[in-house]
Amino acid sequence: MPIRGIRGATTVTADEPDLILQATCELFEVIIDENTGLYPEDIASVTFTMTDDLVSTFPPQAVRQMGWHLVPMICMQEIPVPISLPHAIRVLLLWNTDKTQFEINHIYLRNAINLRPDLTTNMNRHLIQENIISANSQNTPGVTWSLNTHRRKI
Repeated sequence: MPIRGIRGATTVTADEPDLILQATCELFEVIIDENTGLYPEDIASVTFTMTDDLVSTFPPQAVRQMGWHLVPMICMQEIPVPISLPHAIRVLLLWNTDKTQFEINHIYLRNAINLRPDLTTNMNRHLIQENIISANSQNTPGVTWSLNTHRRKI
């Protein structure tokens, strides 16, 4: 079974444990709702990062309170790039699933929607898919388009 990555991010208004835990729970609830068939027992691992202005608690605590006790999780600090989005919590879930990459819904909430606007709406994903289908229908021998919107030799 393939492993697929689900990306997500959210922000908080201040470095307060309750705000971080609440935002993390909200992010996971939406990730679960938007990715049908996602269950803790199918998750290989979860990696969190936080910007260096967030130090008051660990986001995995919120997910464990949701019942994800056996899922391996780790939290790290983001590289402190001067122009980065402040008060941000990012996540990467590695999911054992037969779904295609196109079927994965990445979730960006609050101010984090600016991090990956290309992934924040299904409309954008559908437009990309339509462009790929159109490009592949041109039947260029030995070349196909992928979801990464670049040409790839096959």
